[in-house]
Amino acid sequence: MLKQRTIQSLTRAVGVGLHSGQRVELTLRPAQPDTGIVFRRVDLSQPVDIPVHALAVTDTRLASTISMRGVKVHTIEQLMSACSGLGLDNLYVDIAAEEVPILDGSASSFVYLLQSAGIELQNAPKRFVRVLERVEVTDGQGEQAKWARLDPHEGYKLSFEIDFRHPAVDATGQQVSFDMATGRYARDIARARTFGFTRDVEMMRSNGLALGGGLDNAIVMDDYKVLNSDGLRYDDEFVKHKILDAMGDLYVLGKPLLASYSAFRSGHAMNNRLLRELLSRPDAYEMVTFEDERTAPKGLAQLAPAW
Repeated sequence: MLKQRTIQSLTRAVGVGLHSGQRVELTLRPAQPDTGIVFRRVDLSQPVDIPVHALAVTDTRLASTISMRGVKVHTIEQLMSACSGLGLDNLYVDIAAEEVPILDGSASSFVYLLQSAGIELQNAPKRFVRVLERVEVTDGQGEQAKWARLDPHEGYKLSFEIDFRHPAVDATGQQVSFDMATGRYARDIARARTFGFTRDVEMMRSNGLALGGGLDNAIVMDDYKVLNSDGLRYDDEFVKHKILDAMGDLYVLGKPLLASYSAFRSGHAMNNRLLRELLSRPDAYEMVTFEDERTAPKGLAQLAPAW
């Protein structure tokens, strides 16, 4: 049986929220089978649990936000991406503020935290959502067109193309594909950082956003070049961060996908629209388990290698 996964012991991190600039304490705790991933706001007089689900996403401006009865947690996508990359099914995320800390701007710190806590196999079958027919969402036309789709695939792979029309971005790879079968999420995707442009920062900060962002947790560009003294971690770091984000956005489905995801200029909003479109079509997917893990697609049964 291909089993569900949680962590073996609790682990903690402290950082700042990318948009709020607030100091945030985060504790990751093991959870029982079939719990899913649950964010718990422990800074409130009465802690509130927010189970992760596609329909719990209530805001997708610049990040993915989930909420329950007006209580919110912002910027969940990088932690969710790490959970997706490591195949974690069950986890409690105790958080003492309303935004997940940005840490180094990628998912690599979360991968390190989770792997340091140890991955534990649980005595319950891991459930997948297998896509049976194409599901697609689109927006705009001509040069403004963007789209995202899921196609049937016995495994999990993602392909993304960007089009920012900025000299620094255009000089890097514009399209990348990643297949979970490679087992190289931590090495090839998780280290890709979020990025932004100086021309946008002043406007964002006047609106109370990006208050915790800087050169130590994001790639920052002026109108022509990357300003970080250490440059890029990958030749195609921008589009790889989009793959990282997409993995986190899609994992709010609550179950891992068996599908091929492809997108052009997509983002948090379109990724969530895609999940909602999938859920609205019960004929387009089915829930599956693998009684014999040897029959599971490559890369989904094996534990992710350490760094």
